[in-house]
Amino acid sequence: MNETLKTLKERRSIRKYKDEQISDDKLNLILEAGTFAPTGMGAQSPIMVVIQDKETIEELSKMNAEIMGTNTDPFYGALTVIVVLADKSVRPTYVEDGSLVMGNLMNAAYSIGVDSCWIHRAKEVFASEKGQGLLRKWGIEGDFVGVGNCILGYRDCDYPQAKLRKAGYIVRV
Repeated sequence: MNETLKTLKERRSIRKYKDEQISDDKLNLILEAGTFAPTGMGAQSPIMVVIQDKETIEELSKMNAEIMGTNTDPFYGALTVIVVLADKSVRPTYVEDGSLVMGNLMNAAYSIGVDSCWIHRAKEVFASEKGQGLLRKWGIEGDFVGVGNCILGYRDCDYPQAKLRKAGYIVRV
C-alpha cells in the first residue's frame, strides 16, 4: 500500500504519553509538514506555537480543563503541545486552514513514529482574557482564534484499533 494512504488509515489518537520528549529533528519535520497544509487562496492564515516547557503546558492544561469542567489533564501527559491559531481577518477559510494544519501535523507525526491527538477548546482558551494575555506574552499580535492543540509524544498504552467505518459514509451520485 502507498505509504501516505497507510498513514491516513492507521493513525490513531493517543491519550496516554510516556515522560519522553520527542527530538528536535522529528519536531522540525512535523512542523514543516504543518506549513505545507493547503490554505484558502494560499493565504496561509494559521500559525503554530510550539510549547515544550512544563509550566506553560500545565497552565494551558489547567485552562483547557476548566473550560471542559474537569480537573484532569486534557493533554494526557504529552510533553509537546503545538497550538494552532488562525488569523480571523483571512476570511472565509481561516478555521478550515487551521484544521488542515492540524491534520498535517498528526499525520506527519505518525509517519515518523510520533503519537498525537487533537485536543479541542483552543478557541475558548484563547478567546479568554488569560488566553489573550498569553498571546501578548508570546508576541502574537492580530486577531487570532484558537483552532486546536496538537499534543505530541510517545504512547504509554496499547495502540487503539480503528472503529468500523459507518455505513453510508460515501455517497456516489
